[in-house]
Amino acid sequence: MIVKVNTGTVSGLVGYRVIVEADFSNGLPSFDLVGLPDATVRESKERVRAAIKNSGFEFPAKKAIVNLAPADLKKEGTQFDLPIAVAVLLSTGQLKANTDEYVFVGELGLSGEIRAVNGVLSLVSGAKENGFKKVIVPIENAREASLAQGIDVYGAECLADVYSHLMGEKELEIFKCDLEKIFKEASSYDMDFSEVRGQTALRRGVEIGVSGGHNILMIGTPGSGKSMIAQRIPTILPDMTIDEAIEVTKIYSVAGALDSGMRLVARRPFRSPHHSASAVSVVGGGAKAKPGEISLAHNGVLFLDEFPEYKKDLIEAMRQPLEDKKITVTRAAASYTYPCNAMLVVALNPCKCGFYGDPSGKCRCSETDVRKYLGKISGPILDRIDIQLEAASVKYSDLKAPKGESSEVVKERINAARKIQLMRYRNEKITCNAQLTGSLIEKYCQIGIEESEMLKSAFDSIGFTARAYTRILKVARTIADTEGREKINTMDIAEAIGYRNLDRKYFT
Repeated sequence: MIVKVNTGTVSGLVGYRVIVEADFSNGLPSFDLVGLPDATVRESKERVRAAIKNSGFEFPAKKAIVNLAPADLKKEGTQFDLPIAVAVLLSTGQLKANTDEYVFVGELGLSGEIRAVNGVLSLVSGAKENGFKKVIVPIENAREASLAQGIDVYGAECLADVYSHLMGEKELEIFKCDLEKIFKEASSYDMDFSEVRGQTALRRGVEIGVSGGHNILMIGTPGSGKSMIAQRIPTILPDMTIDEAIEVTKIYSVAGALDSGMRLVARRPFRSPHHSASAVSVVGGGAKAKPGEISLAHNGVLFLDEFPEYKKDLIEAMRQPLEDKKITVTRAAASYTYPCNAMLVVALNPCKCGFYGDPSGKCRCSETDVRKYLGKISGPILDRIDIQLEAASVKYSDLKAPKGESSEVVKERINAARKIQLMRYRNEKITCNAQLTGSLIEKYCQIGIEESEMLKSAFDSIGFTARAYTRILKVARTIADTEGREKINTMDIAEAIGYRNLDRKYFT
C-alpha cells in the first residue's frame, strides 16, 4: 500500500515541504531510498530499520521503496528518519491513523529514541506557511519550534510515543511559548558601556557609528580598550525586534549554533572569530554550505581584532557580503542565501609590535615595516568603513576617573537618531545613513556653500582620496541626526573629517 507522510527540508533559511512516499510489495527483500538523498539521508535506512524493530514493531521482509518528493530537490540532514519510519508503519498496516495534518521531523537512534536536528525553526515555519497545523519534533527541539506561532508543536522522545499519540492512546504535550516574555528575559546584558574609563573621543566616535549603522575601525596600542569597547557595542545598539530575533535564531539553528536550552537569540549577536579562521568559516560555505560568522553576526556586530593578521583571501571575501548584506553560497546541486546585515568593527595595532607613534618610544619598527603591516588592509575594504578612530593609551588617571554614561543612556540617544532615519527613509529601501549610496547621498546629504568650502579645503590640505568624500557626508548626516538637526552644518562636517584623519596618517 502506498502512503504519504509530510516532512520538510531547509535551503538557506527557507523551509520546503517534502513528501515521503512509501510502498511495500511482494518480492525479494530490499529497501530502496530515492528522491536525491545525500549520504546522511541514505544511511537513514539502517537507522529506521533498527529503530522500528527495537520499538516493538516489525519491519517486513518485503520489497520496500521510499521516495522523497519532489525528486529534483536535494535532501540533506537526518530529519527524514522519523517521517520515513512513520511511513513504513503506515504502509505495512501497523499504524492505522490519519497523518495528513501532521508534519514529522526528527532523527532516530537505533533504540527508537528521537534526537534533535538542526534548522527546526525554519522547517516548522515552512510547514506553517504551507498550511499545516500540527508538527511532531524531537522534544529537545520543541521549545525552539514553538517560536513559530500559529502551529501546534508536539515534542516526542521516541518512536513509540509518536505511535501512541497517533493511535489516540496517549497524547503528546503541546509546547507553547510567550514570545514577549522570553524576549524580555533573554535580552539583558552582563556588561555596560559605563565600564569604559576615559577614552571620551573613542566613545563619542563609536556612538556616532552605531547611530548611523556605520562600520568602524579602531587603531591604537595594545591595552588601549579597543576590544573592551567593541564587546559593549551590542549593549547600545537599538533593541532587537521579535522578527529580527526570530530571523537570527533561524540562522543559529541551521548552523547548529544554538546553545543547549536556548530557544530565542534575543540579544544582538557579537561574533569575534580568531584571526587564524578560514574564509569559509567566516563568510560561509563548506561541504554543507553552512552560514559563516558574518551571517551569525546578522543584526549584530562582527568584530575582527588584530585585523591585518587575518588572511588576505578572507578579508577580500568579505567585500561583497558587506556591500550586499547577504551571502550566496553556490554548490553543484543548489545555491543557499544567508543574510549578513552586520555592523563591522575592526581593531588593529598601528604596527607589528603595536607601539608605532606611542609617546613611550617602545616601537622599533621601520617606516617600511609599518607600511607593509598596514598594507595588508586593501583599499576596497577601507571603502566599506566609514569611521576611523584612534585609541589613545590609557593613563592611570583614566582608570580612577568616574564611570561614564551607561549603555541605557547612550542607547536612548542612538534610538532617537535611528528613529529620525527610519522616518526619513520610509519610502526608500534603506533604514540608516550607512546604507546611503549615489543619488540618495545627493538627496539627503545636501550641504551649503560654507560647508562645501570647508570640505574642499580639507581635501586640498589633508589629501583625502575620492573614497573619503561620501563617507564624510554620510557620517556628517548622522552627526546632525544625533543633534536633531535637519541641515548639516560646518561643525558636523568638521567632526566627520576628523573621523577620516587616519587615511593620511596610516593608510596613504
